[in-house]
Amino acid sequence: MSNDFPTLDIKLPKIKPVVVKLAVVGILILILIFSSIYQIGPEKIGVILRFGKFIRTTDPGLHMKIPLIETLTKVPVQRQLKMEFGFRTTRPGIRTEYRVSPETARESVMLTGDLNVVVVEWIVQYKIKDAYKFLFKIRDPEATFRYMNEAVVRRIVGDSSVDEVITVGRARIAIEAREELQGLCDLYEIGIEVNQLIFQDVNPPDPVKPSFNEVNESLQEKERKINEAYAEYNAEIPKARGEAEQMISAAEGYAMERVNNAHGDANRFVAIYKEYVRAPSVTRRRLYLETINAILPKISRKIILDEKQKNILPLLNLGEEVKK
Repeated sequence: MSNDFPTLDIKLPKIKPVVVKLAVVGILILILIFSSIYQIGPEKIGVILRFGKFIRTTDPGLHMKIPLIETLTKVPVQRQLKMEFGFRTTRPGIRTEYRVSPETARESVMLTGDLNVVVVEWIVQYKIKDAYKFLFKIRDPEATFRYMNEAVVRRIVGDSSVDEVITVGRARIAIEAREELQGLCDLYEIGIEVNQLIFQDVNPPDPVKPSFNEVNESLQEKERKINEAYAEYNAEIPKARGEAEQMISAAEGYAMERVNNAHGDANRFVAIYKEYVRAPSVTRRRLYLETINAILPKISRKIILDEKQKNILPLLNLGEEVKK
């Protein structure tokens, strides 16, 4: 039995060396053209280097560069950048998830001015305002900026008490830290603008947290008692002062009334005396009538006597009682 099979003889067309060279040259030209054209996004600028030397910066848009000679580095100058200390964000969103590792925990443990230990977690938001300084003035600007953050916050926390760091002084410390950090960035020409420094969380270490919470509760109870005392003081003292002023005003009014009445009686007496000097009999009669007119309405039972009547009994209606 034979194992011989028929063979096919296929002849490929020969490609000329000139065509191959032209194809290679065309591909190289296309590569050079595409490598010379670049686009910068709306929130970035391009930094062009020629043999490692800074040449220029380019704004957002479509640009060209010399291929193989000039290199491009894109810097996000308009993007809001963030750096976290004491924790790291694992999944952002509505319910952001954080992660705390031993390395990140060492960033947040600090000593206050009154020799207390606190755990300070904070966020720094910044922008790159000068791409040239950011790329060439500092060898590793992000690591340097992180070290600067830690140095500034540790110094300011070390000059403050634990109560200031945890409660009343957090806003002041954050503002002071941002200003000092910006001053260091300008001094080192790092090309960064610090927009905001926010303390995310400031707490005592976990082993002493229950005791610290008890101390805070005692301080809050103290403040509450003081506020209640001030509230009662503010309620009673003004009331007492008002009552005292009311009594003083009433006494002054009464005194003024008596003085005015006395002045009125004196003036009335002087006026009557002047009239009496002019007409004594008329004045005496008028005074008598005025007095009787004032007294009689106050008497319930009146007995009127006649000058010519010598017996008073008929006026008392006693005759009918005797007859009975």
